[in-house]
Amino acid sequence: MWRKLNGERLQNGIEAETEAAIIRELEWGNRLKVCIGSDSQVRGLHIEFATVIVFLREGKGGFMFIQNEQYHGQMSLKERMINEVSKSVTTAYALCNILDKYHVELEVHADINTDPSFKSNVALREAMGYIMGMGYTFKAKPDAFASSSCADKVIN
Repeated sequence: MWRKLNGERLQNGIEAETEAAIIRELEWGNRLKVCIGSDSQVRGLHIEFATVIVFLREGKGGFMFIQNEQYHGQMSLKERMINEVSKSVTTAYALCNILDKYHVELEVHADINTDPSFKSNVALREAMGYIMGMGYTFKAKPDAFASSSCADKVIN
C-alpha cells in the first residue's frame, strides 16, 4: 500500500495519485522532476524493502510517496540489490506514460556504490544495464538520493 510521508494512505492507485499530484503541482506553477528509488534492510530472517517516488519541485522542495514491503527469507547481497532495482523499475514502468504525458523528467536511483571497494558495487553493472535498458536515466551513489537517503529513512 502506497502512503505519504505523514503515514496517510493513498486512496487510489499509484498511477491515479501520481497524475493528480502532477496536475496539482503544474496548476500551482511548479516544474517537476520525479526520482524513484528503493532500499532494503536485513532484519533477522526477513528483508524490509522501501520504494519511494520523490517529486522535486524546482527550487521549492518536494514530497514523496512511499511503499514498504517485507520478504521472508534470505538473499545474497547482489540478489537484494537487483530486487531493489527491480522494484524501482517496476514503479517507473507503471508511471512512465503519465510522466511522459505531462513532460515530467524521470530518474531511477540505485542504492549501489560506484566505488569498487564497497560491497554493493557487485551489482552495479547489472543494475545500470537493467535501468538504462528500460530507457530510464540511471543514478548511483553518491547521486542516488531517492534510494540512499529517502527510501533509507522510511524502512520500517
